[in-house]
Formats: sequence, structure tokens, C-alpha cells
Amino acid sequence: MATSKRARRRSNHLTHCYHEGYLEKRLFNNTAFRRLWTCLCGNTLFFFNNTKDNDYVEKLDLSDVMSLTDDCSGDRNLEAAGLLLYMKDGEIQITAPSLEARELWKGFIYCVVELSVPSSLNLLPGQIHMMRETVETERERRNNLSLTLAAASSSNLSLVEDMPACYQPVSRTEAEIMLERHSDRGNLLLRPSRDGVSLAVTTRQDLNGPVFRHYRVARKHDGGYTFDVETPIPCATLHGVINCLVEKTNGALTPFIMEGPYEESITFVQANEESGEKSLQCAPSTPMPPVPVPALPPKPEEEREEGTPVQAAHPPQPPPTPFRLPKAERKTLNPPLVPPVPTPRTSPSTSTDTPDARLRRLAVNSVPLDVVARTISEELKLKLERRLAHQQ
Repeated sequence: MATSKRARRRSNHLTHCYHEGYLEKRLFNNTAFRRLWTCLCGNTLFFFNNTKDNDYVEKLDLSDVMSLTDDCSGDRNLEAAGLLLYMKDGEIQITAPSLEARELWKGFIYCVVELSVPSSLNLLPGQIHMMRETVETERERRNNLSLTLAAASSSNLSLVEDMPACYQPVSRTEAEIMLERHSDRGNLLLRPSRDGVSLAVTTRQDLNGPVFRHYRVARKHDGGYTFDVETPIPCATLHGVINCLVEKTNGALTPFIMEGPYEESITFVQANEESGEKSLQCAPSTPMPPVPVPALPPKPEEEREEGTPVQAAHPPQPPPTPFRLPKAERKTLNPPLVPPVPTPRTSPSTSTDTPDARLRRLAVNSVPLDVVARTISEELKLKLERRLAHQQ
């Protein structure tokens, strides 16, 4: 695909530009397209208003791409070819000027997303060779980026403690707006760079109008920083970078300090109960009564004399023996044994001996009751059998 000739951007502005050309872009819920010059740098699409702009207006991170399909919907331009990018947070529609241009964009996007050359596209041998080089370059870029991030995380840099006061986590455009709106607070600002690894310095001065300059501050692998100009200036810390700029400009550049004064009392808006009119109220400055803290239980003594064994507070108890019911033993039923009844000493036995009399005699002789009961039951059973036999 033949692209428009234009002046190349500085190598430190957008690195690893694999493919570029005009695309029409819109979000899926919008109706208007925007024709933008698009550069595929790393795994990000940067959109510019024209070929000469150095500042992009939009960017699209391709790491969130879930799928990529052709857009077969009708278009007013019969030569145009649409493409749908399905992202994690929505869909984005882009349109290439021709079918050949769409195939190239699809191939390069697949290269940076999947790190492989797609085999389903109709590409020329020279185009396949360029995409193979893109895959190798992107792999090398990601490896270098991971090493740089690992070195940065292992350094003793703390964003809260070691960052200069003029550091602001803003983009290039936002830095220019901050310096323009708050020119009385300074004209030198430290911010993150676009590559996500290095830092940048933005300055603003007046020369028949505002003049903005942007400088790159690179982090060295062996520690420290480099102020990236024609003759690089090494600095040990970020504070050294800021001091170097202030000294070399004879104080013309001053750090941008956005932090303002703080309130000395607590104020709030409250409405009057009778009139309903709101007014600013000041909270009482009397200190709050201390909240009683419950006492902690005493800690066991940790320090013992040497050689004295440490005894546990509760000696270990042996595990309980599982309880089991004894098995019932089966006993053979034997005929009851009737103990001999002793003859009473007082009176001899008569023919009028009844069971009640015998029960009384057994009770007197201290015979167990269960034995007495069995004896009576046996006698009753014997009498019943005799009566039945007599009736028959």
C-alpha cells in the first residue's frame, strides 16, 4: 500500500512505528467518522489530525483487543473497507481507503497482538517479510520493556518521598494547560513520558506569546538519570535534574508548585431549622474525649531461666476412649429351679396350705421375691394343666 510522504517524526517521539496511513475512525455508538493519520507504534494506535502534527489527538491500546473482523456494512465509498475492533469495553469501527490497505492493517495489528504472522490473509512475499520483522522487533521491545520495568521496581525510587514537588501525573497537553493557567506558580513541570518508562520535563516561557518545550529524562540501568539533549547530562537523582535546569538557565526556569494553603478549621454548610436558609458553619475546636480502650489480657511469661523447661498452661489430655456398648450375650433358658422350702419350726404343715401362706413363709425366711414369683407361677401353671386334663 502506498502511503503519503511526510516528514518523519523524531525517533524519541514515537518509537517502533511499524505501519502508518490514513484511517477513518469512530466509536460504535457514534455516527460521524473522523479521518485521521494513524501510526501503529508498539501495540498502540496513535491518531493525528494530519501528517505534520507531532502531538496525537487520540490513542488506542491494542492490548485490550479481543477479536478483529471485517465490517461488511454498506458505505458511501465503494472502495473503502471497514474493520471492527472488539475491545473489552466496546466496539470501534475503522475504515481503510481500500481492501489492500485493510488487509495490511489487519496483518500488522495481528502481529503486535498475537506476536505471529497471520496465515489467513492474502499478502505478498514482501509484505509477509515486513510482518516477520515487525514480530521480531515487537518481541525485542517487550523484553527490553520488562527488563526496564524490573530495574525500575528494584530501585529505591518512591513516588511519594523521592519525587520532586514539581512532579504532576499528567500528559503533555495537560502539562501545557496547567502551566498556562497557573503561570504564577512556576514554569517547569516534571511528568511521565509517553512510553510509560521514562519521564519528561515541560517548560513554558513568554516570547511574543507562550513558548513550550519538552525534554526527555531517561532512567539509566545502573542507576541515576540522563537529561536527554544533544549533549546528554547525567544526574544522580530527579532532584538533580530539576536543579540542573534551574542553574543552567540562571533561575529563568522555576519549579511548578501546585500545592496551595490548607484550611485551619473544619467548616460545613448547614440549613437553619426555622428559615431553611443555608449558611457556612464552623465545627467546634474542642478535642474529642478519649475513647476508653479495653484492657488486654495479661500475656504469658515469655522469658524463662535457661535450663527451665517451659510447661504448657494446660497439660495435654489423652484422647478419649470411644464408648462402646457391651454386646448382649445369648443365654439358654433353663427350667427354673425351685429352692427347697424349709419346714417352719413353729407349726407343722397342714393340708390347708395355700399359696398366700407359702408366700408369707417365704417372705419370713428371707427368700428373694423373684424366686418366690417364679415358684408361684410354676405351681399355678401346674394346677391349670391338671384342670384342663381333668376336663378332657
